[in-house]
Amino acid sequence: QVQLVESGGGLVQPGGSLRLSCAASGSISSIYNMGWYRQAPGKQRELVARIISGGSVNYADSVKGRFTISRDNAKKTHYLQMDSLKPEDTAVYYCNVDLKETFKPVPTSVWGQGTQVTVSS
Repeated sequence: QVQLVESGGGLVQPGGSLRLSCAASGSISSIYNMGWYRQAPGKQRELVARIISGGSVNYADSVKGRFTISRDNAKKTHYLQMDSLKPEDTAVYYCNVDLKETFKPVPTSVWGQGTQVTVSS
């Protein structure tokens, strides 16, 4: 059973920083794309940042220049460094990984459980 475990959320003041981590475990033969999404109360889930297997990265316009996504393939882990946080960044953050499980014929997309990020003074 493949599982994503997130960590690093919490409460931070405006202008502060947080680093989220997402570690994949289980019987995994290949990892392709890794990303972060967020969902604020009353809003749809939206893409925050995504890094594909070739290394290309894309960010939501609202976080460009403030957030940085990175990955450590050996650890099957990806990160979201969030700087200059604003109250409007408050949301539940979900990690997402496109991967292929061992002995499965096709890739699948797996989601983390979500971690709360609250930006407030």
